[in-house]
Amino acid sequence: MTVEGRRFREAWIAGVRKHFPGEPKPGYVAPWEDMGTWEREAATAVYRQVADFVKAAGGATAKLGGEQRGRFVSIAWNGQVFKHFEDPKPSYTAEWPDLPEWQKLTDIDIFSAIEAEEL
Repeated sequence: MTVEGRRFREAWIAGVRKHFPGEPKPGYVAPWEDMGTWEREAATAVYRQVADFVKAAGGATAKLGGEQRGRFVSIAWNGQVFKHFEDPKPSYTAEWPDLPEWQKLTDIDIFSAIEAEEL
């Protein structure tokens, strides 16, 4: 997999460590090398989707609010889950309002990290 996927994972882990209440599940903070192939592919794809969006907007993504940023990451991730699983658990593809606050904040941070990397 690519460096983009690793960057996505690093941003995810940083967000989880910052926002998760208490001790996160080991899988939430597992290193890149311990991730499954589908998850690596998904992380790479979502990084690229965000990066392409940031580049296409020519820096205008700086005007997006946090929820807009986080929703973009969440929707892109859900698309990858549906790509890799015929019938995923509902919690894997939860709608934005149903996500826990720590996950919303982590998704916002992921967008911002990718934006900073790509601008």
